[in-house]
Amino acid sequence: MKKIVFWVLNAVFFMTAISYLTMVPVHAYIDPSAVTYLIQAIAAVVIAIGACLTIFRHKIAAFFKKNKEETKKEVHFIEDEDQNASPEENIKE
Repeated sequence: MKKIVFWVLNAVFFMTAISYLTMVPVHAYIDPSAVTYLIQAIAAVVIAIGACLTIFRHKIAAFFKKNKEETKKEVHFIEDEDQNASPEENIKE
């Protein structure tokens, strides 16, 4: 665990050092609305991926549930509904 923390801290240190050493002064301005647009785009992608995963999860669960129900299929007879009906009509699945 200590090795992992040490490795991560070293990586962060060297990335920070390299970014400071390679900085070039730029006279530019990033409009806050551009950043807001970027945040909206990222949020939309995350939400869409979450929705797709949820839909596929429900489809997979329904597939396995359907197979499970087919193996445990039971036949129930309806009593006292129609005495004159044939036995095939009184079977409820």
